[in-house]
Amino acid sequence: MSKKIAIDGPAGAGKSTIAKIVAKELGFIYVDTGAMYRAMALYMINNGIDASESEKISATCQTADITIRHENGAQRVFLNGEDVTEAVRREEVGKMASASSVNGDVRKKLVELQQKLSATTDVVMDGRDIGTVVLPDADLKVFLTASSKIRAERRFKELTEKGVECDINVIEKDIIDRDYQDSHREISPLKQADDAVLVDSSDMTIEEVAQKIIKLYEEK
Repeated sequence: MSKKIAIDGPAGAGKSTIAKIVAKELGFIYVDTGAMYRAMALYMINNGIDASESEKISATCQTADITIRHENGAQRVFLNGEDVTEAVRREEVGKMASASSVNGDVRKKLVELQQKLSATTDVVMDGRDIGTVVLPDADLKVFLTASSKIRAERRFKELTEKGVECDINVIEKDIIDRDYQDSHREISPLKQADDAVLVDSSDMTIEEVAQKIIKLYEEK
């Protein structure tokens, strides 16, 4: 039986960073669900489908096979057998992913593909609905959060280090707005699974959070 760890939580809680560390230390595969949505978007672009053509998106997504493998220590994304790791990072693909990810059929298809991947591989997956929808049978479910103030401070630091001018109050307002949208959306809203362990990372370092999750897993 493959092992599964689900990490859910709001934007800016550090889910991806933590999930990658946990996966590496346990020898699991980190499943980048965002990259899978981008691969689906690339498939739409390759088929000449526009973001506004929801019926065509619904029909076309059924023939996409998307999986993630680790080769030489790096994550590679495959679309119908072709390595598209670099191609999915293009700007136009990101825009298409934002538009196509709201399509219920796309979400349903990707959940199927994510479940298929986790059936044969030890995985760490992060997102908004992993413990509630994608991996309801996960061996460990974590709901990772931090105060909006702390998440805004982290984002502010990240942006200013890149030389981007920004206002911390605007960043915090955006985070609060996104939390509301994510938890009130119709399809797969952000919520803590009943059997998930709440981990508040507000006063913890990245390494401390990762070690706590590994300890929780080992205790299971």
